[in-house]
Amino acid sequence: MSIGLLFVVVLVCASIFVNGWTDSPNAIATVVSTRVLSPKFAIGFGAFFNLLGVLLMGTAVASTVANIVNIGSGSEALVTLGAAQLSIVIWSVSAWRFGIPTSESHALIAGLMGAGMSLNGFDAFQWGPIQKVLFGLIVSTVVGFGLGFIATRLIARICRNVSRRPANKFFSGGQVISAAFMAFSHGAQDGQKFMGILYLALVIGGVFNLPADGNMDIPFWIMLMCSLIMALGTSVGGYRIIKSMGMDMVNLEKYQGFSAEIVASGSMIVATLFGIPLSTTNTKATAMMGAAASNGLKSVNWGIAKDMVIAWVLTFPACMTLGCAFAYVFRLIF
Repeated sequence: MSIGLLFVVVLVCASIFVNGWTDSPNAIATVVSTRVLSPKFAIGFGAFFNLLGVLLMGTAVASTVANIVNIGSGSEALVTLGAAQLSIVIWSVSAWRFGIPTSESHALIAGLMGAGMSLNGFDAFQWGPIQKVLFGLIVSTVVGFGLGFIATRLIARICRNVSRRPANKFFSGGQVISAAFMAFSHGAQDGQKFMGILYLALVIGGVFNLPADGNMDIPFWIMLMCSLIMALGTSVGGYRIIKSMGMDMVNLEKYQGFSAEIVASGSMIVATLFGIPLSTTNTKATAMMGAAASNGLKSVNWGIAKDMVIAWVLTFPACMTLGCAFAYVFRLIF
């Protein structure tokens, strides 16, 4: 393995770790904030279903992300991938420092776009996959909030004559199931994206040969390694994001948490089947806002929500700029 390839692999692993540190906690934030599962148990629980999502949902999303831009070939391609990964790490850790959840999915895509621009400007963009990204952004933001609001109102109406104690008992069990689906869908989305990038780097570096049909034949060990690194990141730094998402931004009851998780995980699994990249952070956060807002807009801490939205909006220009700048720097070094 060449020094350049080793450097890129280390950066990809760092991005996966940071995803677990700053993004994976979103998948278990609700089930922890409603006190259905302890943080320690939820992390292991989430890691297991995250791995299942990676293993069982194919590689459609990985293929979409890997084809966002024309990254060149040989050392140029490795520079492009490495620059994108470093931009993710710097941006995400900076946001985590202030407890603001960011989308590593959007950071990855923006970093790749910026690094690709350093080669061929806007001609590096592959507009078909980018259209899927833009569509996913609409789904994760608008549909997440709307369905979270509607699903919560519907459940409240169905259960309006049920006393609180049996309802809480039922939805506590329901949240264990919905949290499993949420972690599964996170693996299907974010796990795919990063294992796809790692596999692509190894193909460029000559470790693997891309099949003649162009489909990704990702080995099991890459899937397992990505899941374990992500779980390690969650265990190290996840609680700060869990607190921001599940305790500071909203205060959900168990039935609301169940609604938000079902809506978010359902949206992400459907999108995965069509190869549409969704942000776990955006989808889960907007579904939680919608669930909380079903009891009135004052149920959402819009100050925290505003900080999150600002971080989401800034992710694309910031990571594109960082990706482009690091690509130029790496070419001078390598």
